[in-house]
Order: sequence, then structure tokens, then C-alpha cells
Amino acid sequence: MISSPRGLTRNRKRQTNLETASTDRAALKKAASKIINKKADKIIAFAKDIGDNPEVGFQEFRTSRKLAEAVEEAGQTVERGLAITGFKASHEFAGDGPTVAVIAELDSLRVPGHELADPDTAAAHACGHHTQSGQLLGVIAALTDPEISSALSGAVAFIATPAEEFIDVSARLAAHNAGELGFMSGKQEMIRLGVFDDVDMAMMVHTSSESDAGKFSVGGSSNAHVVQHVRFIGKAAHAGGAPWDGVNALQAANVALVAVNAQRETFQNADTVRVHGIITDGGTSVNSVPGQVIYEGRVRGRDAEVVDSNAEKIERSFKAGALAVGGEVEITSIPGYMALTNDPLMSEMFAINAEAICGKDTVIRRGPDANRGGSTDMGDLSQIMPVIHPYVSGAKGTAHGIDYLIADYKNAVVNAAIAMAHTVIDLLVDGAAAGNEVVANASPPRTTKQYVESQQARMRVIRYKGE
Repeated sequence: MISSPRGLTRNRKRQTNLETASTDRAALKKAASKIINKKADKIIAFAKDIGDNPEVGFQEFRTSRKLAEAVEEAGQTVERGLAITGFKASHEFAGDGPTVAVIAELDSLRVPGHELADPDTAAAHACGHHTQSGQLLGVIAALTDPEISSALSGAVAFIATPAEEFIDVSARLAAHNAGELGFMSGKQEMIRLGVFDDVDMAMMVHTSSESDAGKFSVGGSSNAHVVQHVRFIGKAAHAGGAPWDGVNALQAANVALVAVNAQRETFQNADTVRVHGIITDGGTSVNSVPGQVIYEGRVRGRDAEVVDSNAEKIERSFKAGALAVGGEVEITSIPGYMALTNDPLMSEMFAINAEAICGKDTVIRRGPDANRGGSTDMGDLSQIMPVIHPYVSGAKGTAHGIDYLIADYKNAVVNAAIAMAHTVIDLLVDGAAAGNEVVANASPPRTTKQYVESQQARMRVIRYKGE
């Protein structure tokens, strides 16, 4: 189990002492800021180009290629094709120490109507992942500079991960069943493939449009979730001539969703339960009784236990729909994301650096139980190592909505890159003393092997015939 997180105020005092431990630290950070600011226009333009050419998960071929080429141009050797479109580059420093991963997510959503949506696929960066490509290039430029690199110990891994948005479930399930994917999100699959086996801790920065989040926000948690792919099975028949000869799968789905809504009063506020989904196949022909309907849904909650207990209620609701019409239902329960745990010492290091960049009172510190309601596969990574997942302001509009755009690229890309570079410096300077302390104090709940086995065990198929 995770040990009780230490308070951020206590860690802030500790990190303040760390900052004064080396006379070179301030000079290294100043050099990193200068390098990234000098490249500001270039890395912002790169992020905008990715934003103008969005691709969905496990299909980010252009995005991955462009970013990998830019990383190679920066002098790094890139291992491509990890979890289909992901990649990794590692840069070792002279001294011994832990490896810190800096992560950028490649994928977008599908948001028809978004002004930057692809006209053919409806893909759109309505979550701001494209800014992370610019952030990554800024961090690489700073940390691989000879002046900075020579003062650090350990290593840094630059990792691009696909498919954080858990969408297109039918397609991903088909790829899984065909043996092309083990897990169905990017970081999950990369963990399974061993991409993070030589990494000791990880960080990334996500954009936010929340008005109360300051310039940056650190800490907090996220919801765990399970993904449900549900196939309602009926019997096709002539919808006008003899509908009584059919079994209407769409009506089964309608009854099931009414039953799902009847469960909502049982969700406890403290558990931050969210249940939502879409029908991706509602039938084939309007004059034929639907013989099959596909529903893709999500059950979220503050931890896996809450998710499982509420998912059971939703599964009963699906069975109720099949029972009502005398049809069948096949429920594929897919292991979704685990709740996020932010490492408190890394979080406070990042917060102090962000304040130094943007000014006092610009950083919101959130307690370990503050839950935004959404989910991220950084939560899965936090099961096996210390991680941080801060948020940076700069976006406007509604997350995952048609109006979500980046309004302040300087903060979202440049300042975020500087804050990460400074935090890596704090972790790996002075013989990586702080980085070694993070590793020594961390107590992730699972090993990689235990994580993979537990997630594989959560994958199951339920079949029910309503008679």
C-alpha cells in the first residue's frame, strides 16, 4: 500500500533547504531558462503544427514521426514503434543516479465542430496534448546542453506515449483480440512492454482551462475507471411487416440505460462516481429490427474498489435490458486507469520552481485527495514509481469541448518546459541527492509485474441471456 503522503508544506521547507545546498544550482537553472526561452518561438510553432494536424490514439503516425525526427535533430537516439506509435530516447549523465522520465502525450480526441478538427476524422486537440510536444523539445534542449549535462548524475528519458484518451473502444478491443495490443492505452501498454523498466520516476505537465488553477497547480488525485464494451444481441426482423418476429437490441439498450440512471441516487458524493457512455452502433437499417447494438461506457470512482462496486450495479442494469426483451448481452470489462498519486517531494520541488518562474501565489497546491473527476494513465504509472502530473494554465474553453483552445502558448509550452527542466536539475544535481531521496522514500503499491498481472486479471467477459 502507499504510505501516507507527507504534507506539501513540510516538503516545501525541505526543498527550500535543498535549493541552498549547491551554489551551482541557480546558475544551472538560469542557463536552462535561457536555452528554452531562446527556442520559445520554435517549440511553440512545433506545438501549433501538431495541434493543426491532430491524430487519435494508436494512429498518431505523423505526430510521432515529426516529434521523433525533432528529438533526433536534437542529437538523441530514438527507439520508435513502442506501443505502435510511441517512442523513447535516453540521455545519460556522467555520475550515477536515478533515471527521470519526461513524458509527452501524442493523441487527440474526436470532437466534431472544433475549429481545428480534422475534416475526415473529427480528431481535435481539445485537451491540449499538442503542447506537450513543444514542452518535451524545450526540456531536451536544456538538459542535454553540455554545461547543464555535466553537472547532473543519473539519466533522463524522453518518452512520447500514445493513446491517453481511452476512445474508439471497439477498434482497440479488436486490436487486442487480434494480438496487436495487450492493454488498450499508451502508458498501460508501455508498462507491459517494459518501456519504463529502467525509469525511476516520471513527470509531465497537462494544460488546464480552469479559472482557479493559477499559472500552475500541483498535487491532487484523479479517478480510477473501468471501460465497458457492451453488445446487446437481439434478432433482426422486418420492422414494418413483422416486428414481433424480432428481438429489438436497441430497446434492450434503452431499458438498460434507464436502469443505469436509476442507480445514480446510490452513488456516494465522496466516491466521485461518474457513469457515462455512448451508443456507437444503434442498428443497421431503419426498416429492420436492430439485431445488435454496441455501447461503449465508463465507470469512474476515486479508487478501484469504488469502481468495481459501482460497475457491478451497471452490469446488472445491462442484464436487465436483455431480460426485458428476451435478448442477450455480452459485457467486456476492460481494465481502465488507476487513481493518480502525485509524489509529494517532487510536487513541492516543481511548485517552488513554478513560483520562481511565474511569481509568488501563482501556484495552487492541492491536497492528495483533491479529485478533478477525470482519469489519466499517469495514475497507472504512479502504481509502480513516483510521478507528478501538474497542470499549467494557458487554455480557454471547456476541456474536451469544441471551444477548447490554447490561448497562452508561452505559459503552456515555454514556462512548463522550464519548470520541468528546473525540477530535473533539482533531482539530479549534487550527485542526484534529491532524486535518490525521492526513490528511497517512495513506496509504490505494486511492482511492474504485479501491476500487469492485476490489470490482466481485471479483463473479463460476461455473457447473459434474458429468459
